[in-house]
Order: sequence, then C-alpha cells, then structure tokens
Amino acid sequence: MTTTVRIPAGWPATEDQARAVQDELRGRVVLDEPGPPPGTGRVTGVDVAYDDERDVVVAAAVVLDASTLDVVAEATAVGQVPFPYVPGLLAFREIPAVLAALEALPCAPGLVVCDGYGLAHPRRFGLASHLGVLTGLPTIGVAKNPFTFTYDEPGAPRGSASPLLAGEEEVGRALRTQAGVKPVFVSVGHRVTLDTACAHTLHLAPRFRQPETTRRADALCRRALKATAA
Repeated sequence: MTTTVRIPAGWPATEDQARAVQDELRGRVVLDEPGPPPGTGRVTGVDVAYDDERDVVVAAAVVLDASTLDVVAEATAVGQVPFPYVPGLLAFREIPAVLAALEALPCAPGLVVCDGYGLAHPRRFGLASHLGVLTGLPTIGVAKNPFTFTYDEPGAPRGSASPLLAGEEEVGRALRTQAGVKPVFVSVGHRVTLDTACAHTLHLAPRFRQPETTRRADALCRRALKATAA
C-alpha cells in the first residue's frame, strides 16, 4: 500500500534548526544493547527515491523474514521533499517519508536497516540513529561509501572487516560482504552493537554486495516513484 506523507508539526526549516535537533536527540542514542540476534524474527529495509523536478520523495519499507529472507510485507509513502539538500542533514529530507512507510506496515518491522549512516556521520547522528531514536526500534546503517571517514582495505575473503575511523575513533566498519568485491560501510544506529550490526549485514547479503533489505527497498521505491509519475 502507498500512504501520503504528512510533514510533522515543527519540522526544521533551516540548517541551524536541523543541527539543533541533532544535538538534542543525539544523547538519546542507546549503544549498550546487543540488538536482536541475526537470522531471527523480522528485519526491514528502508530506502528513498526522489523526483527533483517535481520535488517528490518516495520511501519504501520492505519486511523480510530474517531466517529465510522472504518478503513478509511492504509499504510505500509519497510526499513533497521537506528539506533542502545539505550534506550531513539528509535525514531531514527522508525521515518523514520513511516514518510514514514504516507506520503503513501491517506488522512490526523488527530491526531496521537503512541505506546510509548511523554513528558514521560528522555529528554522530545519521539517518539510522535519528530513525532509531524517533521510533525506538533497533537500527543499523549500511552505506555504499565511507563518507568523510578513513579505513584500511579489509582482507579479500567474505566477512573480512576493518575499522572505519574518524581520527582514532571507530565510527563503523568496512565490511566485505562478497569475496573480492568492494566493502560496504556498517555503523550502529540505535539499540545494536557494531558486532551485531556487521553480523546482520553479512547474513542479509548471501549473494550480493548490498543486503537484501536494501536491494528490495531500493527496487520498491523506484517502482513507486515511477508510478507517481504515471
């Protein structure tokens, strides 16, 4: 099903307002819970797609059975882009639509996997952390690139990992999900440890570089965006 996004009252309109929200909410991130064990319960991928000409954003949420990776449920949400493009503040463009898609699901999402960052963010509060704090759900970020952070190339075998570093601080891990293929960049969002986040990512990526949660959500939001244009 597709739902229409309503922008929350008081949603930030300026960069200063958005950064103030990040500063306020960052202290609520929970880092000392292990998170659900990989391969159990449900796991949900969320992703967004944009039509910049029409100022439209579409979000998709796809729930998988964590053990089989079969699709259990899915939902999409469409609305107007609520915030300008500013690096480090992308969550403010995406979260209203992602929340609407999650709320439209007929079942609890379990762990939520974001196509983006959690603690691996200049202000240590990327989309996965922001979404986790607002929903209370365990969340992780699995990104395609290392953003502004540094890392040593992990070993070639599947499952090899190396720290993603901000100076001396480990903000995530470069994780090889397929042998000899570029790593993905995993970071904690909320209520999950980094070890658990990496274990989930490997379990969710049995055949491809990206986790199935992201692949399914990406495909669904692209289809939904095409449908809005039609």
